[in-house]
Formats: sequence, structure tokens, C-alpha cells
Amino acid sequence: MFDAYLYDHCRTPRGRGKPDGALHAATPIWLLRTLLQALRTRTQLDTALVDDVVLGCVTPIGEQGGDIARIAVLDAGWDQRVAGLTQSRFCASGLESVNLAAAKVASGFERLVVAGGVESMSRVAMGSDGGAWLQDERVIEAIGFVPQGISADLIATLEGFSREMLDDYAARSHARAAAARAAGRFEHALVPVHDAAGALLLAEDETIRPQTSAETLAALKPSFAKLGERFDAPALRKYPPATAIEHRHHAGNSSGIVDGAALVLVGSRAGGQAAGLRPRARIRAAAVTGSEPTIMLTGTTPACQKALRQAGMQPQDIDLWEINEAFAAVPLKTARDLGLDLDRVNVNGGAIALGHPLGATGAMLLGTLLDELERRDLQTGAVTLCVGGGMGIATVIERV
Repeated sequence: MFDAYLYDHCRTPRGRGKPDGALHAATPIWLLRTLLQALRTRTQLDTALVDDVVLGCVTPIGEQGGDIARIAVLDAGWDQRVAGLTQSRFCASGLESVNLAAAKVASGFERLVVAGGVESMSRVAMGSDGGAWLQDERVIEAIGFVPQGISADLIATLEGFSREMLDDYAARSHARAAAARAAGRFEHALVPVHDAAGALLLAEDETIRPQTSAETLAALKPSFAKLGERFDAPALRKYPPATAIEHRHHAGNSSGIVDGAALVLVGSRAGGQAAGLRPRARIRAAAVTGSEPTIMLTGTTPACQKALRQAGMQPQDIDLWEINEAFAAVPLKTARDLGLDLDRVNVNGGAIALGHPLGATGAMLLGTLLDELERRDLQTGAVTLCVGGGMGIATVIERV
């Protein structure tokens, strides 16, 4: 087995995932083309040294279909010998790509792999690929499917997370993201997106709202109460201790719908040396796990515990954490389960402020974590995401 190292990473800004968002004019493949060309330039990379490009995409149809990873490699002008793979593990897809790349490198079969993901949520609507989970009534009944917002509200109800707690957390996400942007902490990773004529589309994340407060969020109505008229009952059948679901999540304390892409360059020591690159960190452990599919969003804790066991570590051994803010209840529960101080969690904000471009988010979180470890001169970090269908994913890294 070989160590898998992180050599570099980059990402687009996150643009509002609506027709009037700044990145709506950019196709998903244009976002990837932009990043692949930027990664080659900034690392002076001989692309012929790269064995594969592994990308996550949660809704791989239409403009995001047809193995977009391989087509993006060709469109970006990379060496035609570079292969491409597109995969989906729902919201974990971006981090799963990195973990798959690390496994390829650790096996010795490949020496340099680019991993990451893309999602243009303004152009390809979430859920538009369908599937039995959404469309087959027999499967819906058998699994006990409920929409994720119901699951998030169920967690908040069971854990006793009040509306005020959720809104306080969301306001903190915006405040931290705004401070990070103002301090230039995202600048190393960000690659501005221009159109084909060279006009700038977006240079900074579009959804951060520095003025957000718990008071302004308190005015928003719960988003999932109407859905609860159909789906509360099946959720409560599985979780009878909650006699009723309190609907506490809304657009302001849930992750934003955005467009974006991210890439991470993963390789062996020999692969990096051949490319003239210096490793910045190594992947110590990576894990996925299944969890109960109705509550769905609790897989972060067992995935983290599994990855930490692989690494021979405890939660307190991790200096910084990135816990995807799918809904405010998720990082709050994960931190409670693992005994984490929130001062070490999502220190530059998270998806509530920055947005959650489904297939790319995990790779973005990993890059943000690496940059912040270096900025603070800390050693170890962990990334985790809850995943649709009742799964979790976690990756542990250590600077070198």
C-alpha cells in the first residue's frame, strides 16, 4: 500500500442556483473546463502524468450526463490519454471522488488522479433524474422514505434543537463565511469564472449574507410543514418517541441551492515527484456507512467513528472539522454525538451561508479544511457529510 497525498485544489465560486444566478450562463462542462485549465496552469502540470479524473455529480443527466468527467478532460485540452469517471453517492459525491482517487493511488495502480465534482443546480434541477426512491410507491413505502427536510425536522425534534438554536447556528455560518471572505481566506482556492468572450461571470461566493442575524431568520416560515401533512406520519411510525414533528427548518437555516465545481489533485509520493509537486497533506483514513433511511441524515457520526478507528484516533485528536451544513440540525447533532466544541467546526462558515452544490461540496470542504489547517499551522482535520438514502461519509487528513 502507498500513501495518498493531497497536492493542490481549486474551486469555482458558488453562484445562486437560480436563473438569475451569476453562474446560470455557464454550463456544467464550462465550469469544469475552467477549473481543469486553471489546475494545469497553477501547478505547471504535465497532464499526461494524470491517470484518471474522477468526478461526482448527483444529477447526471442532460448537460451533466454522458460521463461529463471524460468530456471535460477533452474539452479542457488535456492529454487525451487521461481517462474520466463520473459517479454519484448523492451529497457525498465530491468527497467520494477524493476517496476513490486515494484508493486508486494507495493500491499502486495509479499515481496521479484528479478528483472532485460539479453541480449546476440552476440548469439541472435537483431530483430531475428521478429514480425508484422518488417515483416507485412500493419502494417509498418499503423504505419509509420521507423528504430530507422532514428528516431534519425530526432530528431537531428528537434532539431538542429549538428554532432559536437552529437560527443562531445559521447566523453564525453567515458571519464566519463573511469574515473568511473579507480576510481573503478563500482566495487561494477560488478560480473566477468568465464566459467565452472573457467577461467575468463570478469571482466570489454569491450567497453569503453578512447582515444575517437570528432575528432576521426568525421571520422566515418553516419550509416543510406542508410536506409534513403527508410525510410526518410515516416518520413518526419509525420514531414514536416524537409524538409530533416540530417543523423548525426553513430556507435560512438549511443549505443553499447553488452552482459550482471543485477539483483536488491526489497522488502518490512518486507521482508528485514526477510532476514536480510537493505534498501538502496525506489522507489518513476514509469511510462510508449506511444509516437508518427515514431519519436519513445521521450517518455522519458512525462514518466519522469508522474513519477515526481506521486512523487510530479519537475525536479530540482532530484539530478542525468540516461538517456539511445540509440543515442546521446536522452539524449540531454530529458535534453533540462526538463531543466537539463548535469553535473547531466549520470555522469559515458552511453550506448554510455558502451553498451546497451537491456533487462538488465534499471536495470544496476538503480544500477549505486544508487551507485553514495551513493558515493556523494545525495538523489534522476531518470532513463529513450526511448522505441521501441514509448514508454517511468521512475523511481524515494530516498535513505533511
